[in-house]
Amino acid sequence: MFDDFSKRSKAVRAALDLAKEKSWGDISLADIAQAANVGLADLRREFTCKTDILRAFQAEIDTESLAKARAAAEGQSPRDRLFDIVMTRFEAMQPYKSALKRIAAHLCCRPGEAATHLCGSLASQYWMLAGAGVKLDGPGGALRVAGLTAIYCRVFQVWLDDDTPSLDKTMAALDKRLGKGERMLSGIEMACGDVCRIACGLLPKDWKRGSRSQPQPDAGPAPAASV
Repeated sequence: MFDDFSKRSKAVRAALDLAKEKSWGDISLADIAQAANVGLADLRREFTCKTDILRAFQAEIDTESLAKARAAAEGQSPRDRLFDIVMTRFEAMQPYKSALKRIAAHLCCRPGEAATHLCGSLASQYWMLAGAGVKLDGPGGALRVAGLTAIYCRVFQVWLDDDTPSLDKTMAALDKRLGKGERMLSGIEMACGDVCRIACGLLPKDWKRGSRSQPQPDAGPAPAASV
């Protein structure tokens, strides 16, 4: 996933290696630069802060998950496809689990710092949904991204403590929460549809036809003929 040549990849990998042994809060940018064997100036060219390094890690995991995801089987539902791609993501993160456990332990007590990772998490789940072929247009798309992000965060905590060889606990938690989320989303969409139908029923008939009759301006007296 991370190459051995780019300074960006070296820095991300070094940060995760350091996090296996030390608290994320105790790791400085200078530590990461030294471990990656790059200059601090070079590190600055690639990243703005430690949070940016974690965002780069998320992006790499996104890429690997999409690349390794199995092709959709004929007749496979988007929900099953989503299950597969999210599990592929957890499998891709397995080598970094000890580091991610320390990072998560640091962030869970610091909600302000954790909030800075929200945009990256939303972007990641957007791509997981896109990889599963889920519709992402309109307000329903935003609701799906937010919903999957909430599901993923819960299942991520299960994954951190899942020591089963096949990630059985993670799979069970993901399947359960995706099913619950699907039912909730279906209920919300039905409710929204009902509201729209009721609202349309209250509109004047000319609004329903897509246009309103506009009053014609008073033309005033006819102009005098010219001679």
